[in-house]
Amino acid sequence: MNHETFKYILEKVKHLLTKNWCNLHSQPILPEERLVITLRYLATGSSFRMLSFSFRVGASTVGKIVTETVAALWKVLQPVHMPVPTKDDFQKISEDFNNIWNFPHCIGSIDGKHVRILCPRNSGSMFFNYKKYFSVVLQGVADANYKFIVIDVGGYGKQSDGGTFQSSELYKLLSNKQLDIPEPAYLPQTTLKAPFVLIGDEAYPLLPYLLKPFGGRDLNFEKECFNKRLSRARKTIECAFGIVSAKWRLLLKCIETDIATADHIIKCICILHNTIIDREGFERHLTDVRLNIPDHNRWQVTGRPLNEAKTIRDIFVTYFSNITLSYDK
Repeated sequence: MNHETFKYILEKVKHLLTKNWCNLHSQPILPEERLVITLRYLATGSSFRMLSFSFRVGASTVGKIVTETVAALWKVLQPVHMPVPTKDDFQKISEDFNNIWNFPHCIGSIDGKHVRILCPRNSGSMFFNYKKYFSVVLQGVADANYKFIVIDVGGYGKQSDGGTFQSSELYKLLSNKQLDIPEPAYLPQTTLKAPFVLIGDEAYPLLPYLLKPFGGRDLNFEKECFNKRLSRARKTIECAFGIVSAKWRLLLKCIETDIATADHIIKCICILHNTIIDREGFERHLTDVRLNIPDHNRWQVTGRPLNEAKTIRDIFVTYFSNITLSYDK
C-alpha cells in the first residue's frame, strides 16, 4: 500500500475513528494512529501485546482499536470497492474472462479458504477441519482481475466447500434467480447458446449456474480440453487468495480473537485487497493451455445428458474442443 492509498482510506474512515477528548489532560488516539495500528496488525499478524509495546498503548486498547477499525473499514469501503454486481458488471466480468483467460460467459471463479482461529467456546468439532486445526471458511468469488466480487465469511471449518456454498447467501440468491445476471447468449463466433456461469473445482456441485471439471482419469480430448480451460480460468480465485495471504500475513497465522471479530477481520482484509487493486493495479501472470491434439477426427458429444447442468457443461465442452482444433489448424 502506497502513501496515497493510505491517505485515501484514512479520509474515508476518519469520521468513524475520531474520538472526543475525555478530559483536559489527555489527548485521544488519533484516527491516523488507529488506522496504522490496525494495518500493522493485519500485515504482520503481531499479537496485541507486541503492538502495545510498539505503539505505547495498552494491549486491551489495541484490541479495541482493531475491532472498531476493521468494522469501520468494511462499512465504508464495501459499497465502493465490493458493491453488489449489476448486469453491466457481470457482462464486463464475462468479457474480461474471455479476453484474458479465454473462458467466455464466466462471471466469476469460486473457492474456499480455511482461516485458522482459536477454538470458540462450546463449539465442539464444528470448526475443526480436515487439516486438523480450527478454522472458519472464507468463500470468495473472484473476477478476471483477482478482485473479490462476493465473499461469504464464517462457514464452519468442518464443512466441505460444496457444503459451505450450499449454506451461503450466494447460493440462495442464485437458486432464486435474484442476482441480475445477463440472459443466455451465443458463445463467441458460434451458434451455441449458453448461460453465464460461475466456475469451481471438483468440491462444488454441478449446477446450471456453476461448472466444475470432469473427475477421473483417461478423459477423452473434449473433456481434457474443458478441464484445462476451466483450470486456467479458475486460478484467478487461487491467485486472489495467494495475494491476500502474502500481503496480509495475519491469514498465515491464528486469529486470536472471538469468532465475530475474526469474521470482521477477514472481511476487512478482503475489502482492503480490492481497494489496493483499484488504486494501484496489479501484476498478472498468464499461462498457456497446452493440449496434445489427437491425429484422428474430433469426437462428437454423444449420450443424452442426465440433467440441465450436464447439458450446459456439454455445450462448453463442444465449444472449447472445436475452438482448440480450429486454432491448431
